[in-house]
Amino acid sequence: QVQLVESGGGLVQAGGSLRLSCGASGRTFSNYAVGWFRQAPGQEREFVAAMRRSEGSAVYADSVKGRFTISRDNAKNTVYLQMNSLKPEDTAVYYCAANTVVTTTPSVYDYWGQGTQVTVSS
Repeated sequence: QVQLVESGGGLVQAGGSLRLSCGASGRTFSNYAVGWFRQAPGQEREFVAAMRRSEGSAVYADSVKGRFTISRDNAKNTVYLQMNSLKPEDTAVYYCAANTVVTTTPSVYDYWGQGTQVTVSS
Protein backbone atom coordinates (compact mmCIF):
# COMPACT_ATOMS: atom_id res chain seq x y z
CA GLN A 1 0.00 0.00 0.00
CA VAL A 2 1.03 3.57 -0.68
CA GLN A 3 -0.60 6.44 1.14
CA LEU A 4 -0.63 9.83 -0.59
CA VAL A 5 -1.45 13.22 0.93
CA GLU A 6 -1.68 16.39 -1.16
CA SER A 7 -1.15 19.91 0.10
CA GLY A 8 -0.57 23.39 -1.25
CA GLY A 9 -3.89 24.18 -2.86
CA GLY A 10 -5.65 27.48 -2.39
CA LEU A 11 -7.08 30.57 -4.00
CA VAL A 12 -4.93 32.52 -6.45
CA GLN A 13 -5.52 35.22 -9.02
CA ALA A 14 -5.15 34.52 -12.72
CA GLY A 15 -1.51 34.71 -13.72
CA GLY A 16 -0.34 33.62 -10.30
CA SER A 17 1.48 30.51 -9.16
CA LEU A 18 1.00 27.65 -6.73
CA ARG A 19 3.09 24.64 -5.85
CA LEU A 20 1.32 21.46 -4.89
CA SER A 21 3.03 18.78 -2.87
CA CYS A 22 2.19 15.12 -2.50
CA GLY A 23 3.78 13.20 0.33
CA ALA A 24 3.96 9.44 0.14
CA SER A 25 4.29 6.78 2.80
CA GLY A 26 4.16 3.01 2.79
CA ARG A 27 6.01 1.09 0.13
CA THR A 28 9.19 2.36 -1.51
CA PHE A 29 8.12 5.52 -3.28
CA SER A 30 10.90 5.34 -5.86
CA ASN A 31 9.35 2.14 -7.25
CA TYR A 32 6.29 4.04 -8.46
CA ALA A 33 5.47 6.36 -11.29
CA VAL A 34 3.46 9.35 -10.14
CA GLY A 35 0.82 11.44 -11.77
CA TRP A 36 -1.25 14.53 -11.15
CA PHE A 37 -4.88 14.67 -12.21
CA ARG A 38 -7.64 17.21 -11.73
CA GLN A 39 -11.39 17.20 -11.62
CA ALA A 40 -13.64 20.21 -12.00
CA PRO A 41 -17.29 20.12 -10.88
CA GLY A 42 -19.42 18.11 -13.27
CA GLN A 43 -16.44 16.97 -15.29
CA GLU A 44 -14.44 13.79 -15.51
CA ARG A 45 -11.05 13.45 -13.89
CA GLU A 46 -8.39 14.50 -16.37
CA PHE A 47 -4.68 13.93 -16.70
CA VAL A 48 -2.34 16.81 -15.90
CA ALA A 49 1.21 15.46 -15.65
CA ALA A 50 3.14 12.29 -14.85
CA MET A 51 6.69 11.27 -14.14
CA ARG A 52 8.46 7.95 -14.30
CA ARG A 53 9.98 6.19 -11.30
CA SER A 54 13.33 7.90 -11.46
CA GLU A 55 13.53 11.65 -11.51
CA GLY A 56 13.62 12.46 -15.17
CA SER A 57 11.28 12.32 -18.09
CA ALA A 58 7.79 13.64 -17.66
CA VAL A 59 4.65 13.92 -19.76
CA TYR A 60 2.11 16.73 -19.70
CA ALA A 61 -1.35 17.44 -20.92
CA ASP A 62 -1.35 19.94 -23.77
CA SER A 63 -3.44 22.32 -21.69
CA VAL A 64 -0.68 22.75 -19.08
CA LYS A 65 2.47 22.25 -21.14
CA GLY A 66 4.87 25.13 -20.64
CA ARG A 67 3.05 26.32 -17.51
CA PHE A 68 3.17 23.35 -15.11
CA THR A 69 6.19 21.34 -14.02
CA ILE A 70 6.13 18.00 -12.25
CA SER A 71 9.10 16.96 -10.16
CA ARG A 72 9.88 14.43 -7.49
CA ASP A 73 12.29 14.02 -4.62
CA ASN A 74 12.53 10.31 -3.89
CA ALA A 75 14.67 10.96 -0.81
CA LYS A 76 11.76 12.94 0.66
CA ASN A 77 9.06 10.67 -0.78
CA THR A 78 7.44 13.72 -2.31
CA VAL A 79 6.19 14.75 -5.72
CA TYR A 80 5.51 18.36 -6.65
CA LEU A 81 3.47 20.21 -9.22
CA GLN A 82 4.63 23.75 -9.86
CA MET A 83 1.84 25.68 -11.52
CA ASN A 84 2.60 29.02 -13.15
CA SER A 85 0.52 31.41 -15.25
CA LEU A 86 -2.63 29.97 -13.76
CA LYS A 87 -5.91 30.45 -15.56
CA PRO A 88 -9.49 30.30 -14.27
CA GLU A 89 -9.97 27.08 -16.25
CA ASP A 90 -7.31 25.46 -14.07
CA THR A 91 -9.76 25.57 -11.18
CA ALA A 92 -10.33 22.02 -9.93
CA VAL A 93 -9.55 19.53 -7.22
CA TYR A 94 -6.05 18.23 -7.89
CA TYR A 95 -5.12 14.67 -7.06
CA CYS A 96 -1.81 12.85 -7.03
CA ALA A 97 -1.66 9.18 -7.87
CA ALA A 98 0.90 6.39 -7.94
CA ASN A 99 1.28 3.38 -10.17
CA THR A 100 3.97 0.97 -11.26
CA VAL A 101 4.00 2.38 -14.79
CA VAL A 102 3.48 5.89 -16.07
CA THR A 103 0.19 6.41 -17.87
CA THR A 104 -2.24 9.21 -18.59
CA THR A 105 -5.27 7.04 -17.82
CA PRO A 106 -6.61 7.64 -14.32
CA SER A 107 -8.32 4.25 -13.98
CA VAL A 108 -4.95 2.51 -14.21
CA TYR A 109 -3.52 4.18 -11.11
CA ASP A 110 -3.59 2.06 -7.98
CA TYR A 111 -3.20 4.70 -5.29
CA TRP A 112 -4.75 8.13 -4.86
CA GLY A 113 -4.58 11.03 -2.47
CA GLN A 114 -7.64 12.82 -1.12
CA GLY A 115 -7.20 15.87 -3.34
CA THR A 116 -6.52 19.55 -2.79
CA GLN A 117 -8.66 22.40 -4.12
CA VAL A 118 -7.15 24.95 -6.48
CA THR A 119 -9.25 27.99 -7.31
CA VAL A 120 -8.10 30.60 -9.82
CA SER A 121 -10.02 33.85 -9.85
CA SER A 122 -10.26 36.05 -12.92
